[in-house]
Amino acid sequence: MKRKLIHVAAAAIKNSAGEILIARRSEDQHQGGLWEFPGGKVEQGESALAALSRELHEELGIEVKEARPLIKVPYHYTDKSVLLDVFEVSAFDGEAWGKEGQPIRWVAKGELDSFAFPAANAPILNACLLPKCIAITPDLSDVDALVDFVEQALSNGAEGVMLRAHHLPVDDFEGAYKRIKGMLEGTAIPLIVNSSLEVAETLKADALHLSSSRLLDLNKRSQFSGRWLSASCHSLEQIEMAVTKDLDFVSLSPVLKTRSHPHAIPLGWELFQQMVDSCSIPVYALGGVSHRLLEQAVNCGAQGVAGISAWSQDLEE
Repeated sequence: MKRKLIHVAAAAIKNSAGEILIARRSEDQHQGGLWEFPGGKVEQGESALAALSRELHEELGIEVKEARPLIKVPYHYTDKSVLLDVFEVSAFDGEAWGKEGQPIRWVAKGELDSFAFPAANAPILNACLLPKCIAITPDLSDVDALVDFVEQALSNGAEGVMLRAHHLPVDDFEGAYKRIKGMLEGTAIPLIVNSSLEVAETLKADALHLSSSRLLDLNKRSQFSGRWLSASCHSLEQIEMAVTKDLDFVSLSPVLKTRSHPHAIPLGWELFQQMVDSCSIPVYALGGVSHRLLEQAVNCGAQGVAGISAWSQDLEE
């Protein structure tokens, strides 16, 4: 039997304090009692953004002033399929309140994980929590050089760090991890290790990024005890594998030509967007991109951009 497709527009609404608004479903609704990101159904002939503006006015009494795409989440139940078209609302007029009697709360990003959401909202939650720009460490010869790279990347606006240093002995890798983790103490900047599952568990890392070959070898999500599990993908099949294995996000590459892999055939933005649109978890654009292409990447459905070379130079030039 063909599933019914329901198109829903939803929003991650941010206030001036950086808090995000969530609403609780009434007990008599499907998955009642759980928290969700506000929104509603897109009517025939209506754009997703127009539907969102209408729904937020009807439900919360606010007028959307600034919004940009955050993530599209296709989700399949046994009897129906839902497409969640999610926007990040960064400016609005009015004071939000539960016009339909629903409880609402403004929640700090760091506290969102403590609320229970429907399974279909999990990728939206992750998209709210993940950074836009991730700096990946290059092949450097020693720990001091890696730390210097991270310091420069952070000063140039990197919002996340991925420690990728496969050439280093395990002891040096662990040393680099501990020093960089110390640098990030007290910040919201995530430190992601690109390593084996065994090394990540030894370090008690909170975030692990797998190579595509390690993704293939992964048996189940519960093998990693940290909060974030992600992987490098280069094809639609690998993306589908990551989704099936319940990963939190992926990087997709190469989007553009790179000096490090001159013979790799780039996807280009059109194919990148097609692949992202079919994916139900956040996707980072990787390969030939930098923060300068963040807007284009986001407009193609990406969570953000990740890269190496852009952070090892003065980005203001």
